[in-house]
Amino acid sequence: MTNLNEIHQPVLLNTCVSLVSPALLEPDSTVVDCTLGLAGHAIAFLEACPQATLIGIDRDAEALNLASTRIADAGFSSRFTPVHAAFDEFGDVLDDMNVQRVQAVFMDLGLSSLQIDERERGFTYAQDAPLDMRMDVSQELTAQGILREYDARDLAYIFHEYGEERFSRPIARAIVHEREESAIVSSRQLSELVDRVVPKAHRPAGNPAKRVFQALRIEVNGELTKLSRTLPQIADHLSVGGRLVVESYHSLEDRTVKRFMAKGMTADVPPGLPVIPDEAQPVFRDLTRGAIKADDEEIASNPRSASVRLRAVELTRELPKRWIRMFDEVSHGFERHDQRPNEHHQSSQGRRR
Repeated sequence: MTNLNEIHQPVLLNTCVSLVSPALLEPDSTVVDCTLGLAGHAIAFLEACPQATLIGIDRDAEALNLASTRIADAGFSSRFTPVHAAFDEFGDVLDDMNVQRVQAVFMDLGLSSLQIDERERGFTYAQDAPLDMRMDVSQELTAQGILREYDARDLAYIFHEYGEERFSRPIARAIVHEREESAIVSSRQLSELVDRVVPKAHRPAGNPAKRVFQALRIEVNGELTKLSRTLPQIADHLSVGGRLVVESYHSLEDRTVKRFMAKGMTADVPPGLPVIPDEAQPVFRDLTRGAIKADDEEIASNPRSASVRLRAVELTRELPKRWIRMFDEVSHGFERHDQRPNEHHQSSQGRRR
């Protein structure tokens, strides 16, 4: 294993700490890192906030074990609780721990350095590897399974919706044709197939397969649905003055986070109402004034930060129950958008969740 300190560079670390720390000044305050990864951000939070405890959630058991070791080596194990779970189990995790309110929640939605750099995970097109892409290796659905089982319509859908790939249909047709001769099981095979299909005059910068790889990863792990389910749970467990800080790395994630936060920053009244009742006032305060991006210096030292969009809000008052219902409606709206009228897709959804 490569030295973890060498491969793991937390994105926008100082900015994240400055956003999270003000919510963790009181004794017995708690921060939840929903995407613990290799604990780069988590260790920084514990260093900056000596009175805080941290709950670290990760669906990747290997990453969770390595993070726990790093946190212990840093001397913080007494203030740290690891939890092996997907982040859309947020409410259940806190209920099981008998924790009703937390003061800060952090989400880094990018792949961890471990997932990117371990060849056998198959997350990247940069090296030939088996097409796995599971964050939780105990689940059944893999990228190989999708490429083997999904029909052309389903494949085109995920490439278009999750990868924003303009050549989704011809790529899907080529996959179905190719697999009749031999199974597509490696990142090299898939990259070469996409390279043959996408016209050179219409390619984005970089590898033409990157959008397809992104789409497969999102489908394998149910990322957007899990994100939309998680955000209302977080709002329901934040204390007044609590903060939600989220780093996104592609437009679909960022759009989901942006819409959710914007809902909480908008008064719950019909347009044009001259007086806004107290119970209808916004519940979130914008801490970042839109999205924060990495500067040129950080991108040069950590290229993985180039696409980051960081957003943060603070809960300004006790959350009325009807706001939770509204947040749930927003969440269900994302889920309805994510559904396809296809029996095969429904069965695959059942497997992965």
